[in-house]
Amino acid sequence: MPEQGPRMNGFSLGELCWLFCCPPCPSRIAAKLAFLPPEPTYTVRETEAPPGPAPQREDEQGDPAACLPPPCSLHLSERADWQYSQRELDAVEVFRWRTERGSCLGCMYVRCAPGSRYTLLFSHGNAVDLGQMCSFYIGLGSRINCNVFSYDYSGYGVSSGKPSEKNLYADIEAAWHALRTRSLRSGILSYLVRSSNCQTTGKQFLHLPNTFFFFSSFSSIDKISKVTSPVLIIHGTEDEVIDFSHGLAMYERCPRAVEPLWVDGAGHNDIELYAQYLERLKQFIAHELPNS
Repeated sequence: MPEQGPRMNGFSLGELCWLFCCPPCPSRIAAKLAFLPPEPTYTVRETEAPPGPAPQREDEQGDPAACLPPPCSLHLSERADWQYSQRELDAVEVFRWRTERGSCLGCMYVRCAPGSRYTLLFSHGNAVDLGQMCSFYIGLGSRINCNVFSYDYSGYGVSSGKPSEKNLYADIEAAWHALRTRSLRSGILSYLVRSSNCQTTGKQFLHLPNTFFFFSSFSSIDKISKVTSPVLIIHGTEDEVIDFSHGLAMYERCPRAVEPLWVDGAGHNDIELYAQYLERLKQFIAHELPNS
């Protein structure tokens, strides 16, 4: 490996030269550049199970993925930059969930709005983990009146495995099953607004993707035409990583797109700081989803 030097997108100039002059296979090149997992900012520890019989390991259809996970406690490091008190931390539930590809994901449920009709299934960015995001989830959910469910991708945080495109697809499917099972076990019938369809059984989940990967092979433009759920597209006009033209193309190709939000002047990492971002989300959740 080359000597360390000034770093670009997590890589030194020497490492970038080595990567392209002596490259691995193309999929590994994409994985090296697309995924930037930080050093974990949290740990989870299994807590003692309550007295009584052990939980069922399969649901009534024999699905082993639908078993109740053991309860865990969340422990944040200083790098997590926690902004709230112990009271808010006690409202954050964590557990592990296994994917079809064998990874064991760290999952987080944040009770921001207990009376809300919605839970956000939030896919975070490619250079953070749940420990860094949990303060943001509390602020976001409280402002738009939603609970928030999130997870760490394979190889991120406490999640096992390695980050890859195939693992990421398995991760989001596992997160959906984990959220659905958690709600069903709590006596709440639920549905998730998914990338391909809506499954309506009662209360509602909204998937809020925030996963834009530099140099990735995720072809969202080829998938968006298959979406049958209402879609709100938000994009900053000064995004320096994903050009604004990509948002326009996604809007034009999406059959169920609602009125988009183009945030004038917003870049790739600061769009959540603009007031219209939260206002548009609240409008979408309060008015456009219920009428869909």
